[in-house]
Amino acid sequence: MTSDTPTATRRPTAGHDWRRPALEMGPLGVFFAVYLATNKDHGLGPATVALMIATAVALGLTWHLWRRVAVMPLVSGAVVLVFGTLTLVFADDTFIMMKPTIVNALFGTALLVGLAFGKPLLQIAFDAAFDLDEAGWKKLTFRWALFFFFLAGVNEVLRALVANGTIAQSSWVTFKVFGIMPITFVFALAQLPLIQAHTLPDPDAPAADDAPPPAS
Repeated sequence: MTSDTPTATRRPTAGHDWRRPALEMGPLGVFFAVYLATNKDHGLGPATVALMIATAVALGLTWHLWRRVAVMPLVSGAVVLVFGTLTLVFADDTFIMMKPTIVNALFGTALLVGLAFGKPLLQIAFDAAFDLDEAGWKKLTFRWALFFFFLAGVNEVLRALVANGTIAQSSWVTFKVFGIMPITFVFALAQLPLIQAHTLPDPDAPAADDAPPPAS
């Protein structure tokens, strides 16, 4: 695709830029670092403040760099700001601990509602990376919806265990920071066979008849 925008003034795309994952994961790293430094005396309060500030900065930098913010970081950031505020106002860590439940449940619900109306919304997020047929997008969207609900359920179980004193709050923090990402990565890898089976042929690829003859 061509553009009338001169190459010299075109903003970098977010696709394969290392700054994009750094901005998305940075607030979580800030949250964990501040929690380690302050949790013994103040629980999640200072870490929540740091998370809110880091999230706002990350969203602002994302907009500055690419003039767009993807739906998932935007929704997640909004929930962080709302539930972080509730955490501080009521001095209750429960609110910020509910954030992963709310975000994942929202994503899962949105994907299922989209499917119900014949709109596999996951295609909007992944269209730049994958070119699947309609059946592939529907199957992949359904699987991700279930996975989001799974993450929401796991978070609620851990939150309940913290509330009744079965596990320490630090266990929830550790899972949030170091558990969710590996689980998500493994799940994404498990979808590769489906993606490969439903990937559309590249229209720019040379046809078999156009292949060069073997060397004699």
